[in-house]
Amino acid sequence: MSDTVETINPATEQTLKKYSLLSTDEAKKAVDASHEAYTSWRKTSLAERSKLFNALADKIDERADEIVELMIEEMGKVKAQGYQEVELCAGICRYTAENAESQLADEKREYDGGNAIITYQPIGVILGIQPWNFPLYQVIRYSVPNIMAGNTTVLKHADNVFGMAEMIQELYEQAGFPKNVYQSLLISGETASELIQHDKVRGVTFTGSDKIGKKVGENAGSQSKKSVLELGSNDAFVVLEDADIETAVEACVQGRVINNGETCVSAKRFIITDKVYDKFRDAYVQQFKNLKVGDPRAEDTDVGPMARKDLRDKLNDQVQESIKKGATCTLGGDMSSDTGYYYPLTILEDVKPGMPAYDDELFGPVASFIRAKDDGDAMRIANDSRYGLGGGIFSSDKERAIELARTEFDTGMVNINGYSLAQPNLPFGGVKESGYGREHGGFGIKEFVNAKTIFIAD
Repeated sequence: MSDTVETINPATEQTLKKYSLLSTDEAKKAVDASHEAYTSWRKTSLAERSKLFNALADKIDERADEIVELMIEEMGKVKAQGYQEVELCAGICRYTAENAESQLADEKREYDGGNAIITYQPIGVILGIQPWNFPLYQVIRYSVPNIMAGNTTVLKHADNVFGMAEMIQELYEQAGFPKNVYQSLLISGETASELIQHDKVRGVTFTGSDKIGKKVGENAGSQSKKSVLELGSNDAFVVLEDADIETAVEACVQGRVINNGETCVSAKRFIITDKVYDKFRDAYVQQFKNLKVGDPRAEDTDVGPMARKDLRDKLNDQVQESIKKGATCTLGGDMSSDTGYYYPLTILEDVKPGMPAYDDELFGPVASFIRAKDDGDAMRIANDSRYGLGGGIFSSDKERAIELARTEFDTGMVNINGYSLAQPNLPFGGVKESGYGREHGGFGIKEFVNAKTIFIAD
């Protein structure tokens, strides 16, 4: 195994920088240092922690241009969407600073023979293993609430965004956090797996593929350590017979191409009732044709390159296999030989079980169309998936759509007549093979705390 990695600009295919990986022993010492920092950090007041997170938000805002430029260079983020990610991350810091005291407040309950206090206490070092697609947000999402709760964190970031890993540590340090409360470790996946078994690591949070996530969960479970897994999906967006087609098309196009189509909780399978299928399809195809794929720095670009060559090649293999098994390629599907890891906007129709476009996650700008007989059939197809992260329903009967979302949709999140990404005040996470646990909204801050009961006899 090489002890160095290179970051590559996916739009130009030029090497950006070479990084040296920490050895396993060096990484273990970093965990020891994190634990040492925890012994004092856990005793700091929530007021002091809040002050530091407001300072972190300010630093993120101050360095927004640098952060966005690095996102563009390392993973091809469209510029405007980079600024949206920065704004969300600063918002997470401020939301956590403002709400943590109430979310972590002691609770008092009576019992037969006395009173009890339930107190939420930190547990120690939390290892985060995070992906490249939202290179600032994924790290802020897990680290901010955990550090706010009194834990310390070490990060294994994706190796194609190691520059962002280093920048995030700079941001924490510039905001005034004590040394080693947050650390970015430039390590391999193999080293991260070994760290899960380090006796000072008390919890593991992972975002990425379900295949690797299951191994992470199994590894953590073998050590009786809690894990939170967010494992992607092939989210279904359902267009019912009474849907407003213009609204549905606009939201579904946005939901498919956001972040160059490389988003776990994005619209991927479009399940359209027979009554409105042709109208939806025609309008969707036209909007896809109007989108511009190109330089992520350009103001008029809608979709940039995919983050890595291997990811683009895998997506193309999934598309071609789906076509071989009977899918119709209505748009795109032909990979360019031009410079940059670009993939054409692609629409597949006649998608059925047994095809990658139906069964698996297509992580790129490819839309899978599935025709349903009626509304009931559409909901059945939506749930016919091993995944369960997000989804969407389009209907002019909002109350009916809400009830279907509440009682029928087997996912952690559902959009009604729109498309939304994560929000600081709302829980984020999935079910089935999309993982378990929640982040944001006061839920994430309690994932890695000890809900300790103190019995007080009368």
